[in-house]
Amino acid sequence: MNLNAIQVILVVLVSFLAGMEGILDEFHFHQPVVACTLIGLVTGQLVPCMILGGSLQMIALGWANIGAAVAPDAALAAVASAIILVLGGQGRAGVDSAIAIAIPLAVAGLLLTIIARTLATGIVHIMDKAAEEGSFRKLDFWQWVAICMQGVRIAIPAALILAVGAGPVKAMLNAMPDWLTDGLSIGGGMVVAVGYAMVINMMASREMWPFFALGFVLAAVSEITLIGLGAIGVSLALIYLTLSKTGGSSNGGGSNTGDPVGDIIDKY
Repeated sequence: MNLNAIQVILVVLVSFLAGMEGILDEFHFHQPVVACTLIGLVTGQLVPCMILGGSLQMIALGWANIGAAVAPDAALAAVASAIILVLGGQGRAGVDSAIAIAIPLAVAGLLLTIIARTLATGIVHIMDKAAEEGSFRKLDFWQWVAICMQGVRIAIPAALILAVGAGPVKAMLNAMPDWLTDGLSIGGGMVVAVGYAMVINMMASREMWPFFALGFVLAAVSEITLIGLGAIGVSLALIYLTLSKTGGSSNGGGSNTGDPVGDIIDKY
């Protein structure tokens, strides 16, 4: 698929915003489900890009910066794989290949992240001197420089992929052996499981497990519409709030531990 000049500019702009949001984390443009959807919207490939973004979002659940460890670059993986999907012109059929490419792209993006953060350290020292001088104009200027540098970190690779064109991208996708694409797909699926496990580990408590199990049961019922699921979610939230108020306040004045379901279970 060939993109016109306006679409190319919009894709680069989305890439720039995704890079900035990797630091700002305010509008979540760097999240795969958002970045891929926006790229699909401006290129006219909304449905395949939404499927790609949703799949990558599941993988990115387990990616987080912990201490000095830097997580794989979800923004670069989402943007680059979405562009490759669009340029490849394979539609939904190319989603699996794009997901397979996204994983090594995310790891490769670590290098750009480290470079950007190393340069940001020097900018912080410049801002310290500006603060000592009392120059708010310099502080504001260098703050924008640092934030825009994060945007350029994603925009430049996106522009390079767009400059290569659809032909070489298709050749690269077709040249990938089956063992490599299958292996990366399996690896991506394992990362999804790890991501879910990390999220569950953070949320694990007796009060959450019943809702967790109930969610799996409801997900298997295909006849329930989104409106029905929303109504069930609101009902469960109201039930939980009611339990949180009454869980430990009766039967001898037992203490309320903040775990309403657990408080009720402890009584029996």
